[in-house]
Amino acid sequence: MSPASTGASTVVGATPSVSPSAAASDSRLTPGGPGYRRMSFALFLAGVATFALLYSTQALLPLISGEFGVAASDASWTVAAATGGLALFVLPMSALSERFGRRTVMTASLVVAVSIGVLVPFAPSLGVLVALRFLQGAALAGLPASATAYLAEEVRPKALVTAIGLFVAGNSVGGMSGRVITGWVAQEWGWRVAVGVIGAIAVACAVAFRLLLPAPTHFTPGSLRPRVLARTVRDHLADPLLRRLYAIGALFMTVFGGVYTVIGYRLTEAPFSLPQGVIGSIFLVYLVGTVSASTAGRLVGRLGRRGALYLAAGTTASGLLLSLAPSLPLVLLGLVLITGGFFAGHACASSAVSKTATTGRAQASALYQSAYYIGSSAGSTVGALAFHSGGWAGTVGVGLLAVAGVVTITLLGTRAARLATRPVTA
Repeated sequence: MSPASTGASTVVGATPSVSPSAAASDSRLTPGGPGYRRMSFALFLAGVATFALLYSTQALLPLISGEFGVAASDASWTVAAATGGLALFVLPMSALSERFGRRTVMTASLVVAVSIGVLVPFAPSLGVLVALRFLQGAALAGLPASATAYLAEEVRPKALVTAIGLFVAGNSVGGMSGRVITGWVAQEWGWRVAVGVIGAIAVACAVAFRLLLPAPTHFTPGSLRPRVLARTVRDHLADPLLRRLYAIGALFMTVFGGVYTVIGYRLTEAPFSLPQGVIGSIFLVYLVGTVSASTAGRLVGRLGRRGALYLAAGTTASGLLLSLAPSLPLVLLGLVLITGGFFAGHACASSAVSKTATTGRAQASALYQSAYYIGSSAGSTVGALAFHSGGWAGTVGVGLLAVAGVVTITLLGTRAARLATRPVTA
């Protein structure tokens, strides 16, 4: 049985008490302490590089459709393949990080991903482009789970939600800057030059990350034996709390992947008919995600984990409904709400995974990331198919179903926690 399966940990976000003397002797990083700022900025840059590369084609899908003569559902595979590759390889990469170290695996992942990024602009066909994007996503798989495991080991528990929120904020900045930059560059020089520019930015982030990230001091090498890995994964999947968190991450990302894969197509059509550069600038709303992710710790402190998830789900659903309006300001406001709700929910769920799993943290985080990016691939593909058959209302319908799933799972978690704490009577 996983340590997280005990009755005491059925409440999401429960934190064991720590005596003052133990806290004073804790050598892990804490806000304001030595190394914390370097660590935060290094992982922030890693998040920027990861999301900039992973979603580098998302804002360019109408141009890719035009060059290769394919529909939105076909072009969307350049996004779905990258996130699918990450989902498939995140667990094996997390196992390598248990043996060889978090910093080593994160560095190697960035090096391989940016190297593939050099080849992406020269893809001669959609099939080759999709294949390269799959390999790039597989290479990036070493980042997310290793980063959250690194933070769980090197940062004091009370600062963990904030630290992971800053990493997620780096994801939002990477996703935003990648889409904004590619939009304007592609308008002048085409999508191939645009993805090449993103590759160059990712190279700079990778170099700075390696120079800044402090060497780990609390890492203990684990085993690469398949039987040990399989047992760890089985224990995590047997934990009902972790299963709920994995499902929540996947459902939130289904909404986000669908919305941002299709929004470019919607805004190029009437009544908006926006140029590519302006469509790319729409992704500036990612700044809202940067704020909501980095403040997730305070939100959890005020509302509790489940309260924060309810608020995130409600905000996302409100944004989806608002985006149906045929008014550009209302669509933008809807995207703001969707983005803020998504990043808050993602930061809450991912930090809860790291705090719940006291052993095999990299595998616990990897399973979350795998579910999360499976949700992204599903959202990109299903959202594009829904748009093809039912327009933007179809994509919104898919998103609302996913949000309903988040609320249902959170309600089930609340009920399970109450039953677990209810006194037993004869």
